[in-house]
Amino acid sequence: MKPTNCKRLAAAVVVGLWLWMAVSCGGGAGTPKPRGYIRIDFPEKEYHPFDSSGYPYRLACPAYGYVAPDTESYRYEPYWINIRMPRYKATVHISYKRVQKNLSGLLDDTHSFVYHHTIKADAIIETPFSHPEANVYGMLYEIGGNVASPVQFYATDSLRHFLRGSLYFFTPPNSDSLAPAIAFLTQDIEYLMQTIEWKKYD
Repeated sequence: MKPTNCKRLAAAVVVGLWLWMAVSCGGGAGTPKPRGYIRIDFPEKEYHPFDSSGYPYRLACPAYGYVAPDTESYRYEPYWINIRMPRYKATVHISYKRVQKNLSGLLDDTHSFVYHHTIKADAIIETPFSHPEANVYGMLYEIGGNVASPVQFYATDSLRHFLRGSLYFFTPPNSDSLAPAIAFLTQDIEYLMQTIEWKKYD
């Protein structure tokens, strides 16, 4: 074999070995790993009544949250509250309106507010709510996708009281990373709705 051919063969063997090592050792380098999220450990469910002296309604809140008057909203009205859950960077905003022949308008406003999210929502699931013993009727909205408020609801007796709630997280909306917290807090909102009681006006 001529010296030139030997050099070519040696070069080909070296290149071949180098390519084999690159593929076998680093073949997975071009495949991105799925994104992981921090695991959240949730406490046992426990609730306490909201000290609603002076308010026209009663309800129960999770023990890992606390109630504060909503004085931050620019349209703040009496009987509006925030249920804050700092551990999850979440707040349920509760607004209250007295029904005065304006129920259809309040329902329309709620519907508009919920469906305002359709631009980013993957789906909106409506679950009717009924608690005849307490004269409470309403709707729970679960809004899928990267939306600002993934859970909303309203409750009313159709005659005097109308209460609306919205869950917000104080973090950029990411339905994948927030999914466990959303599912956990949705259970709290369902329980809250079950515990609503109306009071008589003075």
